[in-house]
Amino acid sequence: MEPPMQGQPLAPHRGVMILVFGILGFVVCIIFGILAWVFGNADLAEMDAGRMDPSGRGMTSAGRILGMIACILTVVVVLIWILVLVAGGLAAS
Repeated sequence: MEPPMQGQPLAPHRGVMILVFGILGFVVCIIFGILAWVFGNADLAEMDAGRMDPSGRGMTSAGRILGMIACILTVVVVLIWILVLVAGGLAAS
């Protein structure tokens, strides 16, 4: 007779990768910020469901927040840039 299973093994967390992606969202490219945000949301949901190792929750949360900030700042900078171009075009005409 086999002993009862203790449960499925937990998936490893990707906290380091998500944190690095969040930082790269500021430094290199906004795509990394978007990926940090999306992966962070998915991993935190997996941790909450008990399917992923929760020891990386802090790094995952930090990377997700950095990704959010990088995305929001990029949108703000692009909007300001558009406003400056429009104002410059109106002033020139």
